[in-house]
Amino acid sequence: MNEPVRPEDMRISDADRERVQDQLKRAHDAGQLDLHEFDERAKAVWESRTRGQLARVTADLPNLPAPRAAGERRPVFSDTGGGIAMRVLTIVFASLALVNLTIWGIISVTTGLFIHPWWLYVALPPAVVLGVLYAAGIGRPPRER
Repeated sequence: MNEPVRPEDMRISDADRERVQDQLKRAHDAGQLDLHEFDERAKAVWESRTRGQLARVTADLPNLPAPRAAGERRPVFSDTGGGIAMRVLTIVFASLALVNLTIWGIISVTTGLFIHPWWLYVALPPAVVLGVLYAAGIGRPPRER
């Protein structure tokens, strides 16, 4: 009976090799590898046959985030606690402002009069506070290099 293959002895595909080569490129772009070392490691990647061999090529490199795909937007808020709080506060603010704007619009249309835009008194102060917090960096994702 055959014994199961250890994970590090599993064969890899060209897609696995391309993924690791992309990681090496990001490390080179970040200044963690010089061009000669990048070339040596890229050659080792394409000569690798197993997961273990592939893992040894990048064992001393930090796992850098993958770049966004073409056309993919930068996130508005980070995934940190501050980003989640800002996302929730923005949704609450936008909902309240929209409800007040709708009420004002309905009253203005049904009476046929232009009523003073009182909804701005409800909408502007929280908008300013959220804008100042975001400008200060609360909940904003880190800038890309």
